[in-house]
Order: sequence, then C-alpha cells, then structure tokens
Amino acid sequence: MIVSEKKLEDIGFYTLSDDRALNVSKDTPLQRCEIVLTNRCNFSCPYCRGLRDDISGDLPLSEAKRILNIWTKNNLKNIRFTGGEPTLYGGLNELVDMCKVGNVERIAISTNGSRGKKVYDRLLESGVNDFSISLDSGCCATGDALAGGIAGAWDKVVDNIKYLSSKTYVSVGMVFTPDNIDTCVEDVMFADSLGVSDIRVIPSAQFNKALIKLAELPEELLNKYPILKYRINNIKNGVHVRGIKASDSDRCWLGLDDMVAAGGKHFPCVIYMREQGDPIGKITDNIRADREDWVSAFEPKKDPICCANCLDVCVSYNNKANETHDVG
Repeated sequence: MIVSEKKLEDIGFYTLSDDRALNVSKDTPLQRCEIVLTNRCNFSCPYCRGLRDDISGDLPLSEAKRILNIWTKNNLKNIRFTGGEPTLYGGLNELVDMCKVGNVERIAISTNGSRGKKVYDRLLESGVNDFSISLDSGCCATGDALAGGIAGAWDKVVDNIKYLSSKTYVSVGMVFTPDNIDTCVEDVMFADSLGVSDIRVIPSAQFNKALIKLAELPEELLNKYPILKYRINNIKNGVHVRGIKASDSDRCWLGLDDMVAAGGKHFPCVIYMREQGDPIGKITDNIRADREDWVSAFEPKKDPICCANCLDVCVSYNNKANETHDVG
C-alpha cells in the first residue's frame, strides 16, 4: 500500500482533499468536471496540440446542456469550461447561468485572457469565480510571439489578469518550452507582481523535463502560492511534473468523480484527451457506473500516455486514494 504523508489540501487546488480521496466512489458527488466547448481560438500558441478530429468544432449548445444536466444530477461541485478559447463560444454565459442554478459551487473558465473586459464582467455576473489564464512570458515580445505573433496580445492579457485578480480567484498557467525556459525565473516573478491567487508552472508536452531553474525562486515568494510551492518542492526533490513512477498507484481513482467531456464523449482526464488518447465512451445517464468499470480495469502504468504525461498533482491524489481503496 502506498502511504502519502502530506495532506492533499496543502497542494492548493480547492478540489483536492484527503477526505475526497479516501472516500471517493461512484456514488459520491462529482467533484470536478471539465467540458471542451470549442477548438476555435484567436491565438495560435506553438505548443498547443489541438483536438482530435472527432471532437473538434463547436459542441452543440443542446449537447452541452444535456451533459451539464447529467453532471448536476450527480451533485457536481466544481466545473471548468475550456477550449480552444471558451469565451468565443456563443452559449457560454447561458451554460454558466445553468451551473449557478444547479448549485455548482466553483465555476471556472480557462482563457487566454485576450477578450474585452465586458466579456469577463458578464461571466463574473453570471457566477464565474475562477479564471485560469495563460501567461507564458514576462515580456511583451516573447509573449506576443508565443501567442502566435499577435502584436499587443501580451499587453492585453496582462491588463486583464490584473483586472480580474482584483475581483476573484485568478491563477496563471505558465507553459515553458525551449523558447522561454531561460527566463522562467524572471517570468514567474513578473506573474507575482500581478496580484494573482496562484501560479501554475509546467513544461510543454513536447518539452518534458524538470524545471530545475525554478528552484532558484525565493522562499518568500513560494510561500505566497501553494500550487507553485508544491510543484517547486517536487522539482527540488527530483519529482518530475509529468510521469508515473513504479512506486505510484496502479489505479486512476480520479476517474470516479472527475472527468472531461469533449464532442459528447468522456475521457479519463484533460491531459489524456490533449494527448490524443481514446475516450472511455459516450456520455449517458449511466456514466458513473461506466467510469467505475473503467477505473477497475484500466492500468495507467501500461498506458504510454499516462506513463509520460500524468501530472504530479494527479499522481499525489491517486496515491492518497490508494490508501483505502482495493486495487485487487
């Protein structure tokens, strides 16, 4: 049995807790679901992998509503809307309103942060209380280049990060590639100046290496951001951001109460979907039982996508859940 000494609450993600991991089943509330609304985006980031052909395009609004109805019937607690750029999806505000009526506690949007303030104000009014915004550089030239060469993109994103950080929970996601790894320390320190709630750093899927340079970040900065501190401590201890070790859990317990939907299908997680992995199946009223069957049969250590790409935070959760769940 794998025994994890650290509490999941200390990682900093509000969806994670020891209680959730140790008691999860197909009958407990859905803790976190993510839905891909569109593959359209006004940026063309070089590290973006895009979506499989069979789940690309705009998800019909009627299908999105059908999925949300199934999730809220299962007492959904936290949702994330993503894409592409989800703020380009015409029915986004309607879906957010629907989540609010369905008593979803945390409503998150993953955005590139490039839209006008009126777009974000409307989402705040509807009930969005978490924005995850990409910020891949601390300077405008590199930032514009990583957005696909769009002049002025970085300035607008930075302005919106400051604006939204003054109103609600905002985390910035910083993807590091060979093009920006040399300035990663300076870039994180710049993100710190914007008033954000936390900072998530990750190597791109095509650049899977420990971000050793980030170990230089001062302790007083790390103490402000639980997620950043968790990841940097892992890096200092030789734990890569991506990948599963032989000593880690043999099951993906996250699949019991956490899922991602795209194109009317449900996938193990967003990473698995982004890496072109196959879906578990179609989204039906029986989805919880279907995912329980999948968790019982699936072996992450035999899957090349999981072995190379599973995020450290997911590994931590599964190791904790392993303490009370039967792997046999």
